[in-house]
Amino acid sequence: MDTNQDKRIVMTLDAGGTNFVFSAIRSNEEIINPVTLPSHADNLDACLSTILKGFSEVKNKLPSNPIAISFAFPGPADYPSGIIGDLPNLPAFRGGVALGPMLERHFDIPVYINNDGDLFVYGEAIAGILPWVNGLLAAGGSSKQYGNLFGVTLGTGFGAGIVRNNELFTGDNAVAAEIWLMRNKKYPQTYAEEGASIRAVQKSYMKDAGIKSGIPPSPKEIFEIAAGQAEGDRKAAIAAFLELGEIVGDALANAITLVDGLIVIGGGLTGAHSIFLPGIIDEMNGHILSYKGEKMNRLVIKAFNLEDDTQRDLFIMGEQREILIPGTSEKVKYDPLKRTGIGISRLGTSKAVAIGAYAFALNSIDNIY
Repeated sequence: MDTNQDKRIVMTLDAGGTNFVFSAIRSNEEIINPVTLPSHADNLDACLSTILKGFSEVKNKLPSNPIAISFAFPGPADYPSGIIGDLPNLPAFRGGVALGPMLERHFDIPVYINNDGDLFVYGEAIAGILPWVNGLLAAGGSSKQYGNLFGVTLGTGFGAGIVRNNELFTGDNAVAAEIWLMRNKKYPQTYAEEGASIRAVQKSYMKDAGIKSGIPPSPKEIFEIAAGQAEGDRKAAIAAFLELGEIVGDALANAITLVDGLIVIGGGLTGAHSIFLPGIIDEMNGHILSYKGEKMNRLVIKAFNLEDDTQRDLFIMGEQREILIPGTSEKVKYDPLKRTGIGISRLGTSKAVAIGAYAFALNSIDNIY
């Protein structure tokens, strides 16, 4: 499926706790000026009316009729059925709200709702890091190609998604890749998100800098302190991002052991990847012990930082060689280096989610018909 060339139109929604932003995608590109309306997060009737109004305004702007609605919405939810559960940031949604069926009946087109982490990774698999890496491998003369992608978003939360053989994998209960609930390596009685989010970086900085009260600096401000571009406790700022890298690296090591593919990172904290990404790589390429204290590699595969020129070149090169077929003079190519590459979103998180929503709708419709 080449979504870059597909001329069908899908209406989309970026659902925030304060505002809803409605738009439309064709050929992987936004084709109208978005419509922004207040979400009315604490009033269900007003919220649902806003959603109907927003999509109606988008439809009126389109050059032709849309074939579907597809968007990310916060969970918990029964995504395949389009039913939204009890949402923390949209308190009007309680007891199960059949949002998808409502929109289908109003607009008479299919409606697809997913988790933003899932759609982020799907977008990167369709038009972002996955084709980029496979292109680099092909250009480098490697026969290796990737079809699996695991992705995480680092922001207000710690979300994730899985693409397997170029198809989005959501699980039997639509809750695959709930990485935020993995055990926190540094604080084992807590979950990973407590150490892998904006609040984690802020809390760590405040603690190590000895600041006991007040509004914590933003992650951008903490990064500028770490980079020596702003005043503050530089040691505490660097330590905050290194701790993030260690906790995320441990969670990714657990996840990639099961998935075996590439890894992409998105979200609001990616601007600081120059500090925390090397820590993720070091954690994943570290060691683990047996009961006897014997040291062994944390992973069967080796992790490479795709944002580092030297590591990216080594990843592409692999350990390519030719070996003889026993009893013949023929040779076959062999690359024994099992590896994963970890990189930052090539599309930007918002665009990746939009493209993921677009591709998911097209793929679902094509599989039905």
